This record gives sequence, C-alpha cells and structure tokens, in this order.
Amino acid sequence: MANYNKIPQATAKRLPLYYRFLNNLHIQGKDRVSSKELSSAMKVDSATIRRDFSYFGALGKKGYGYNVDYLLGFFRKTLDQDENTPVVLIGVGNLGTAFLNYNFTKNNNTKIEVAFDADPSKVGKEIGSIQVYHVDELEEQIGDIHVAILTVPVAEAQPMADRLVQSGVKGILNFTPARITVPNDVRVHHIDLAVELQSLVYFMKHYPLEEE
Repeated sequence: MANYNKIPQATAKRLPLYYRFLNNLHIQGKDRVSSKELSSAMKVDSATIRRDFSYFGALGKKGYGYNVDYLLGFFRKTLDQDENTPVVLIGVGNLGTAFLNYNFTKNNNTKIEVAFDADPSKVGKEIGSIQVYHVDELEEQIGDIHVAILTVPVAEAQPMADRLVQSGVKGILNFTPARITVPNDVRVHHIDLAVELQSLVYFMKHYPLEEE
C-alpha cells in the first residue's frame, strides 16, 4: 500500500485524470498502454508519468507497458471509486441547476443526493430527479453526507460553510469567489471560473503549445 504522506500533491491531482483516461481505454477494449501513449494523450511527459506511478510500486513491465485493466482496478481502489460518495449541493441557481441536471453521470460513485436553496419557487421541486429543500432544513435533511458543493451568493458563502462544518461536512467544493474559512480538519477546493478563464487566456498568449 502506498504511503500517501509521501505522494506529492501534484501527483495526487493527476490521479483522477489517469483514471478517466484508463477507463476510456478500457471501454475501447484496449489491453495495454505505454507511458508514451499516456503522455501523448494527457499532455504529461513520460518521465512524470513513470515517476507518478512509481509511488505506487511496480505497476508495469519494461517493454510491455501497463495493463489497462490492472491499472484501472488499482486506481479505482486508490481513488475509493468502489465506495459511493454522496454529495450535497447548496444553491440551486444557474450553476447549481446545471450540476443537478448533469450530476456526474460519467461517475456513478459520486452523486448529488440532496440540494438546498432559499428561493420558494425552487423549494419542493425535483431537478434532475434530486429533491430541493429549503436551506432552513439543512441540518435536518443533510444526513450522513460529508462532501458539499457550494454555489451560493458571496455573502452567504461563509455562513453556509459554517453550517456545513457544524453538520459534519469535511470537504467543500467552493464555486463562489469568497475565500471561506474552515477548521484545519476540513478541506476546501476553490473553483473561481473567472480566474480559471483569465489563467487560460494568459497561458495561451504567453506559453503557446508547440504543434505536434
């Protein structure tokens, strides 16, 4: 078993990407893949891939490449894809509604189970087959869910994060521009779409990719 304290965060962030690509290869019926093929498809150099995989022991054979089914099974366990992860959504605006309709359909192990909003026109409805409750019912209806997606107005982000933490949530995917404060045992990933878009445009201008 890998020692996760010794795995760099950059490697950990690539694991879901490896998993998704390997799953696609599996669907296509491919039996094996080389680090060079992985490198070309994922735009990650071969040495980085081999180093990433080395943290998990001997996953491949020299000259043979990697067994797709074995790798897929390994990363499924590593990423806990054999376990279902229920998610709560807070804020059923345009972005929240899109999440409910999409609901991670390509990943059956991660699914929004319940949603909350303060808008009376949305409360009591089902969107994407998910029931929308009034946010006042959060503590009553959240159940044993430890992961939350936050798509609320900026002013509501911190108060809502506080309530989520009090309800036992340990991970928050924050789509608001607010930088929320949480206890040390709660992880927050901030996703600011405007910043990500600006970053993309900047890299396009100043770090052009070489044509293959």
